[in-house]
Amino acid sequence: MFKNRVTELLDTALAERSDLFLIEFSIQGDNQIKVIIDGDNGVLVEDCMFISRAIEHNLDREEEDFSLEVMSAGATAPLVNKRQYNKNLKRTLKVKTASESIEGTLAIATDDTITLEWKVREPKPVGKGKITVKKEANIPYENIVEAKVMIKF
Repeated sequence: MFKNRVTELLDTALAERSDLFLIEFSIQGDNQIKVIIDGDNGVLVEDCMFISRAIEHNLDREEEDFSLEVMSAGATAPLVNKRQYNKNLKRTLKVKTASESIEGTLAIATDDTITLEWKVREPKPVGKGKITVKKEANIPYENIVEAKVMIKF
């Protein structure tokens, strides 16, 4: 019953703020509520406060004791939602599939696949030396084991 009520409150808050979306939601045995959100334009502290208040202000602590933690998806956390790929267009991703690991710039994110682009130096077909070649990989979401944004300084 408690989990259903929290789920309803969370769904209502996310429906009100269509730029935010759920990454993870759990309730531990001792009513520890954990919500991880992300947003199409990032997540501000105010966004976490909005979700927290939408849940906390509609639950009665006299009826049910609980703790609530609302946070944004970390910068180094793997991408788990298709909307996160659109948000990270033109950024460098490291994508692992069952057979390979590719690091490249996220060029396109459709409903079914992502397209990574990168450059490599390869020997010239004729003569000595190397040339820079642009490579591209189309990867279906179902083949992605893990995808992370590579943060460069």
